[in-house]
Amino acid sequence: MKKLLTGKNHLFTRIAIGFGLGILLGIIFPEFSIQTSFVGDIYLNLIQMMIIPVIFVAVSTGIINIGSSQDLGRIGLKSIIVFVLMFIGTAAIGLVISYLVRPGQRIDVESVGYDGEVAEPTLAEFFMNIVPDNLFMAISEGDILATILFTAIFSIAIVIVGKEAEPVKNVINSLSKVIFKVLDFIMETTPIGIISLMAFAVAEYGTGIFSALGLYIFTAYLGCIMAFIIVMLIPVWLYTGRTPLQFIKGIYKVWLVSLSTTSSAVTLPTTMRVSKTDFKASESITNFVVPLGTTINMAGGAVSFSVLAVFVSDFYNLPLDVGQIIYLVLIATVLNMAAPGIPGGGIVLGASFLTLLGLPIEMMGPIAAIYRLLDMAYTTMNVTGDAAANLLVDQSEKKRRLKLNQSHS
Repeated sequence: MKKLLTGKNHLFTRIAIGFGLGILLGIIFPEFSIQTSFVGDIYLNLIQMMIIPVIFVAVSTGIINIGSSQDLGRIGLKSIIVFVLMFIGTAAIGLVISYLVRPGQRIDVESVGYDGEVAEPTLAEFFMNIVPDNLFMAISEGDILATILFTAIFSIAIVIVGKEAEPVKNVINSLSKVIFKVLDFIMETTPIGIISLMAFAVAEYGTGIFSALGLYIFTAYLGCIMAFIIVMLIPVWLYTGRTPLQFIKGIYKVWLVSLSTTSSAVTLPTTMRVSKTDFKASESITNFVVPLGTTINMAGGAVSFSVLAVFVSDFYNLPLDVGQIIYLVLIATVLNMAAPGIPGGGIVLGASFLTLLGLPIEMMGPIAAIYRLLDMAYTTMNVTGDAAANLLVDQSEKKRRLKLNQSHS
């Protein structure tokens, strides 16, 4: 019992308990639940407080730990192109599935109101927002895109400077451990926040919210399955000649770890081992592409962002037009590289994403309560995308070497 209340491995068990307690509280004591909703607001503030620090250390450590500046060359460019195309394709599939199912419309939203406006900047405004005229002001205002840009440039400079920048690299790696430890502390308060947020949701919106959340889970899993087939399985088959059965026979070993840990970082050693031994990918390419993918290639995140945006916009009756959907994919692609490969990291990124879209983040409370179930699918998609991208890049390099050999012979 003591381990259940304090053990890190049981956090999502405690969140599940908090989910149930919040439901009961909202049904039995609706007025009290509404009056104490500030507890949930405090929890959301804590999550928002960590967005900028987490993005800085996640992006910076992902780049500075790549290796030498040469590793940022040809193979790095190929990897990033594959990652971006995979993310955009997966996001598009997630949007299509979400608009077919529409889980956010499965609840009476007459009593749900939101006074804000969904962000709809022009392309020029989008890029202007990325490049701030005052970095410190941008950070203090929580400007996520500007923070990502500066962090990426700063980190690439560290890699290029090399040995002389080792002290800075060590400081950032140490800072990363401290920031994620603080995030661990805040995540421990999640069960309390969930009790308050769920109690308020039930008291305010009624029990009809559960059918919406159930359909939300179904939509997320359906989106992941379709994206796996269309964006990963078929391209690997057509480009590398590896049949779907061969790919699945190897990747299922990775799935066993990702489903149980919901952590891309923890699954990384298994992904690398399967890539080298089962898929026979080049060791040097695997050592570069898979760790890089663990940091910036979040195909599951693409489904997550798509389903989340459609769900919340439908829930608050804020339809997204074509321009806003394009903006959605753009900021999701940029924000994708900041996703921490830890259990529950998507909760922080989800709040960041909704903030950038101009959508309310209150629904992150109920979604956080079921996030373990969602994260099992999202993390599995993430690590599968890393393995698939590695195979595609590896095959590209093999074809390049073959052409070079033929030209010399």
